[in-house]
Amino acid sequence: MTDAMTQPFVKRRDAHGITTITLNRAKSRNALTREGIGEIVAALTSIGADNSVKVLVLAGDGPAFCAGHDLKELRAHTDPNWTKELFTACSEMMLAMTRLPQPIIARVHGIATAAGCQLVATADMAVAAKSATFATPGVNIGLFCSTPMVALSRNVGRKKAMEMLMTGRPLSAMDAETAGLINMSVDDDKLDETVYGLAQLIASKSPKVLAIGKRAFYEQIELGLADSYAYAGAVMAKNMMEPDAAEGIDAFLAKRAPVWGKT
Repeated sequence: MTDAMTQPFVKRRDAHGITTITLNRAKSRNALTREGIGEIVAALTSIGADNSVKVLVLAGDGPAFCAGHDLKELRAHTDPNWTKELFTACSEMMLAMTRLPQPIIARVHGIATAAGCQLVATADMAVAAKSATFATPGVNIGLFCSTPMVALSRNVGRKKAMEMLMTGRPLSAMDAETAGLINMSVDDDKLDETVYGLAQLIASKSPKVLAIGKRAFYEQIELGLADSYAYAGAVMAKNMMEPDAAEGIDAFLAKRAPVWGKT
């Protein structure tokens, strides 16, 4: 039995309210297997129920963030039902990321291709090393990146998304930043400092309010303008009734630091 088979697909580390889950298949560039997707979903479920977690960082071990689906596994299964179940499971994993109460920051290095690029696009925020590259290269092997397209097209402009999908050409980290796929690209040796600095800043906010805001963001973005305002207005009115809203406003007026979670 190989090390890859005996080691978990994801590693979890918790520190000061920030949880990091790291894809743990360095030799395969963290390619996503059916079993691995299940482990990621299980980790997300556990984190979502853990009130001690304020921010989630998603990372990859070894030389790459994630190379997408495991092509050897895909070719080893000829049953169309198995294949459909795999892509359904992957889509459910992406939805689980969006539905997670805590903000997710993707920490990207090396390559983020196909479903790996989809992970980046699905994360709430993303920071990449300047040496990182992003691509949806399925067209090069006769398998159009249709599911990665869903997240990609909701993060970058249509023309750039179509260019990536139709050509399969990689995008540099700086170009990914310009396109809106990631928040920022930084020197490779500054990646952890930047990622965890951002995570710490977000972790200093009210977890309850962050969860309200994240859910509202994804709900309103699919609505028309008038419906978005109606929905967001109702969310703000309800948010105002939360104890953390009262505490935050009182702390601001008193020129002191807020204490979240007060009852």
